[in-house]
Amino acid sequence: MSVTRPGQDLSKKIGIYGGTFDPIHYGHLRPALDAMHQLGLSQVRFVPCYQPVHRDQPQVSSEMRAQMLQVAIKNQPGFVLESCEIERQGPSYMVDTLRELRQRFTSDDLVLLMGMDAFGKFTGWRDWQGILALANIAVMHRPGESLPQTAPIQALLEQYQVTRLSAAAGQIIEIEVTQLDVSSTRIRALVEQDEPIAYLTPDGVVDIIQQQQLYKQ
Repeated sequence: MSVTRPGQDLSKKIGIYGGTFDPIHYGHLRPALDAMHQLGLSQVRFVPCYQPVHRDQPQVSSEMRAQMLQVAIKNQPGFVLESCEIERQGPSYMVDTLRELRQRFTSDDLVLLMGMDAFGKFTGWRDWQGILALANIAVMHRPGESLPQTAPIQALLEQYQVTRLSAAAGQIIEIEVTQLDVSSTRIRALVEQDEPIAYLTPDGVVDIIQQQQLYKQ
């Protein structure tokens, strides 16, 4: 399924990083930065979902999550807010997002950034074959961590895994990234308990959460 593009060495690689980002935090941001540098990505486009299909619904609106994300990435060159799923509304299927981005970035290669938990469920995603036809996948994990050992994932890796991206789509690569013990769930719990969340997420995100009284039951 690998797709080779003529003159591909001149194309740019764009990272696509989807999630609820409820809220965005350093556990999202640092791995994205690692991936950008390791894979030579020209940018990482953060895609806050409108209506997730693989997890519980976010506690705050998509617009507010996008606002927090924009504040969090504003000082990092190459980090970009991508609002296509919010604008499209409805269930947020990554294959639809990649089709839209493929039409907009016709000369660039798309690299879908994915954590270990998400990758372990990848063969259950809507039209996962279509995703691989549109993009490469970079599986981000902590140093020394092994990829999922389930039969469907092992079969997927045997067919598509590479050690270096050399095509426009259809390849899977694993990269070791800095994994911080931070989660959106933990941040929301701390806010509800009136505990500080400084140093878990950028100051601008902390300010928005406090000013808007987000995650208060």
